[in-house]
Amino acid sequence: MELSGTKVIAADVENVWAHLNNPETLKACIPGCEELTGSPEEGFAATVKQKVGPVKATFKGEVTLDNIVPGKSYTITGEGKGGVAGFAKGGADVVLTAVDGGTELAYEVQAKVGGKLAQLGSRIIGGFARKMADQFFESFQNTVEGNDSA
Repeated sequence: MELSGTKVIAADVENVWAHLNNPETLKACIPGCEELTGSPEEGFAATVKQKVGPVKATFKGEVTLDNIVPGKSYTITGEGKGGVAGFAKGGADVVLTAVDGGTELAYEVQAKVGGKLAQLGSRIIGGFARKMADQFFESFQNTVEGNDSA
């Protein structure tokens, strides 16, 4: 499944780029993320706990950054295994553009699931993926703009 969207963040491109590469920001913004270790250069290891429809799972996986154009764009790719629940893998192409009032962050997300998760049907999975993407980018915007109360 594929999702896309844009957010205008009230911060300059350099600040937004720094947050996109900050493990603490990413951990705080990924819904259900319990642990995120590593670096943009080496990749990250993540533990994310989620409930998708009736299926609860803890996913352990790897996140890497590729196609990096500093201050402009990158591709973030991840794959997580949730034991009997199955797996989730996906990625997002993220592009930053300076605009009046801040930085436009445009994203295109691709996601795939397998195992029990795949049996839930595309409507449930699609809704869940959209909700996860919306929550991440909303949290990211609030964090960068300093509106984060967490």
